[in-house]
Amino acid sequence: MANNFLLSAEGIEEPAWLDKAEAFLQKAARAVGVDGEEVSVVFCGDQMIRELNKNYRNIDAPTDVLSFENGEKFTDEAGGQWLMAGDIAVSLDTLKKNAEYFETDENSELKRLLLHGLLHLNGYDHGEEHIEKGKAPECEMLRLQEEILLKLEGEKII
Repeated sequence: MANNFLLSAEGIEEPAWLDKAEAFLQKAARAVGVDGEEVSVVFCGDQMIRELNKNYRNIDAPTDVLSFENGEKFTDEAGGQWLMAGDIAVSLDTLKKNAEYFETDENSELKRLLLHGLLHLNGYDHGEEHIEKGKAPECEMLRLQEEILLKLEGEKII
């Protein structure tokens, strides 16, 4: 069984690379060991992600990526069992700022944010630790994230 990724854009022009983002997510899910999940991914700007952050985390500021776990199971018309893993929101505005800060390209940063959201939906957490420029991550989630990104280094979305 594969995974089902539902990608969309809210409040911004739909990126031409959505199909490439979906292909990357399929590969990332295999690398994480995820199968039979449905995940919704919305690409937006800072205004929308700020509202989500304010409403769900009580933080009145934009962020790069948010994950909202669901965890419900359902059966499709063909009898296939699926897990509604949840939703991921990615701010393309903050993605650009992050790419500058980390001195990387937007493609690499987008892959990091998508994988980060996917890991959160599958039970991983990093507590207060975040990726910092020039510092190796210490927690399991962020180390795994960076290991998988190295394996998927050649993948191109943008």
